[in-house]
This record gives sequence, structure tokens and C-alpha cells, in this order.
Amino acid sequence: MLFFVGLGLYDEKDISLKGLEAVRAADTVYAEFYTSRLMGTSLERLQDLYGKRIHLLTRQEVEVYPAWLDEARERNVAFLVGGDPMVSTTHLDLRLRALEKGIQTKVIHSSSIVTAVSGLTGLQNYRFGRSTTIPFPYQARGKRIVPETPYLALKENLDRNLHTMLFLDIQNERYMTVNIGAQLLLEMGEIAGEHMIRDCLGIGIARAGSEDAIVRADILSRLAGHDFGGPLHIMVVPAKLHFMEAKALVALAGAPPEIAQGAED
Repeated sequence: MLFFVGLGLYDEKDISLKGLEAVRAADTVYAEFYTSRLMGTSLERLQDLYGKRIHLLTRQEVEVYPAWLDEARERNVAFLVGGDPMVSTTHLDLRLRALEKGIQTKVIHSSSIVTAVSGLTGLQNYRFGRSTTIPFPYQARGKRIVPETPYLALKENLDRNLHTMLFLDIQNERYMTVNIGAQLLLEMGEIAGEHMIRDCLGIGIARAGSEDAIVRADILSRLAGHDFGGPLHIMVVPAKLHFMEAKALVALAGAPPEIAQGAED
């Protein structure tokens, strides 16, 4: 049996009791921390609490050649991931591969940033459209490239009056901040020749699930100047607000009171 075990948002204590039982009963425990990371803990602390040695897998070992899956034919194998296991399509692909091999699977869910965002901000969860990721710019043929996909997804959602959740890029030990994400969105707008985004409301969230989590809402051009501290960060650009959402953002995220003007009933 292959167990997909979600570890939650921030540290080793976010795992569910059901998940902890599965890890402790497993013959072998694997984990990947490139799709999401628990910033409030370490591999050593995870191993101490769970009472198991954890084998860290590379992206290659998860997405390209997961030879370790065959162990789950005859033994109980736990695969640990940050957040909730099936939010990432990478993990769904892995589960389908296991099923094709005749390996039984079980998913043990946990808290996810996807649901935590609504609780932290007061935004209504059914009003979110397609989420997207803001990647770091890259160099190609000596030119700095800023991908436009996040901006196009944002525009599409705003046209449909839907909120947009913007995941921020992780590259090895490099974590994109809300500040950089906001600046890149503004840059994408300028490249597209559209300046309306400068006046859009943005919401930055840092270290969800921790004791020092920060939630801050402001106009995007001002949000880029706020200090959110250490990772992990995520952003939201909301569509037109319901009056309860506007009230929540003022109370929970320090949003400018004037955002309540024109909010929907």
C-alpha cells in the first residue's frame, strides 16, 4: 500500500493523527519538499516526532523515474508532502502510476494553503477562479524574460469577477516574496500596455499556519513596499468584493477602509 500523507502548512505538528499513525506504521517513509516546504521545521525534527527515518526524493525520482514505487507492492510505504497531497498534479500523476502498477493507494489529507487563504483573509472560497504561479524571470538569448501567463490568468479571472490565487516561485533555496510578485505583476501590466493593474487590490500572506503569520491587503503598487518577513509567501488579487469580504479584509488584513465603497451586497 502506498500512503500519500499531507503534512499541513508550517511545521511537524501540523500532521493529522491519522497521518501520524500511517507514518509510524510504514515500513519505509519517503518525502519530497520541492513542490512545497514546511518552513517551521527541519528533516531532523520531522524524524524525531514521527519516529522514522525519512528518505528525501529528488524531482527526478518523483516525476521521471519513481523506481521506489515498486516497494509498495508488498510493503507499506508512506510518501510525505507539504500541504494536502492531491493539490499538486505531480502527486496525482504519481498515484495514477501506482494504480497502473497494481499498487493500492490511500490519501490522508491535511491543511492546505488553498483553503487556508480563505480563512486568513475572509474571502469566500467559491469565488476563486483559476490559480496560477508567478515564476522568476529568466534569461534567454541574453534577454530578460518575464512570462505573461500569470497576468493573462489574472485578467481572465477579473473579467469573470473571480478572485485569483497566485503561488510564488520556489527555486532550490530561493523563495519569491510578495514584494517581488507584486512588482512582477506590475511589470507584466506595463509590458501588456495596460495600467489598470496598478490600482488593483492585492493581498499578501506570509508563513500561513505559524504564530507570526502576516496577512496584508493594499493597492498592488503599495503592497510591493510592505515587509512580509521570511517565506513562504502567497498572493491573492481579488475581484469585486462582497461587503462581508471587504469588511473582513479591513479587519483581518489592514486593507484601506475605502475598499468597502462599491462592494457588492
